[in-house]
Amino acid sequence: MNTITATNFNFPNQKSVYRGKVREVYNINDELLVMISTDRLSAFDVVLPKGIPYKGQILNQIATKFMELTKDIVPNWLLATPDPNVAVGYLCEPFKVEMVIRGYLSGHAAREYALGKRSICGVKMPEGLKENDKFEIPIITPTTKAENGSHDEDISRELILSNNIVSEEDYLILEKYTRDLYQRGTEIAKNKGLILVDTKYEFGKTKDGKIVLIDEIHTPDSSRYFYLDGYQDRQNRGEDQKQLSKEFVRRWLIENGFQGKEGQQIPEMTDQYIETISDRYIELYENILGEKFQKADANNINERIENNVLGYLKNKF
Repeated sequence: MNTITATNFNFPNQKSVYRGKVREVYNINDELLVMISTDRLSAFDVVLPKGIPYKGQILNQIATKFMELTKDIVPNWLLATPDPNVAVGYLCEPFKVEMVIRGYLSGHAAREYALGKRSICGVKMPEGLKENDKFEIPIITPTTKAENGSHDEDISRELILSNNIVSEEDYLILEKYTRDLYQRGTEIAKNKGLILVDTKYEFGKTKDGKIVLIDEIHTPDSSRYFYLDGYQDRQNRGEDQKQLSKEFVRRWLIENGFQGKEGQQIPEMTDQYIETISDRYIELYENILGEKFQKADANNINERIENNVLGYLKNKF
């Protein structure tokens, strides 16, 4: 199956291009950003060798839908989606932190807890919790925003402020926006029979100094979802939760001896396993949005994207 794992466009008025783990961002005239969601898959801050069919389309369409559903509480960067894999928005200066919020003891927090740690990012966690138990109040556990090839690192609120990574005035806004978005996401998920377990948000400033939500929101790459039905029964029995997120890929990698550490080899990903991952991403899309996923034409994804972006920019400039 065709996938898009890299782009090399040269759009009119293009100033630069930034290539992240899964997205490629084109600066147009220092005014707009054209963000292309590729089919690359990253885990443990490592890009895996094969693309996942339709993953970029899924991420882009979920993110843009949630931008629309949350713009009344938090302003965002988005202007248009000229292609299933593309979002276009205002050029912003990103904050150098990612705002992670956790409603449950899962994923990275659960792994730290299992090692005996009772504090993460300077936030205390109570004793006596089991993996996937709900926190009384969701906790915010920021990470540094990694540069190409490096790892995101946990960081405390205190260090962010003392190192002047973000001003206190701005950070208070980021915290409020993070909690507001998580609350809205939790409500939307519940209406679809899901639990929004944890997620991350990224923010930036527009040229006029306005703080806005950027990048993705409530996607399977940035978030973890459980099925609401049977959650408490599974917790009571000490069983794993049924979940929709990228965590199943991380667990498969761990089981096959890979956690992104030096000297470790990425295990072989068969075409059959790749198809399984694609199916799981589609499952999440259909569950969280409550609509059937419509596969875009994948015969020549790069050409399709280029034509659609050029058509948008022609009308814009």
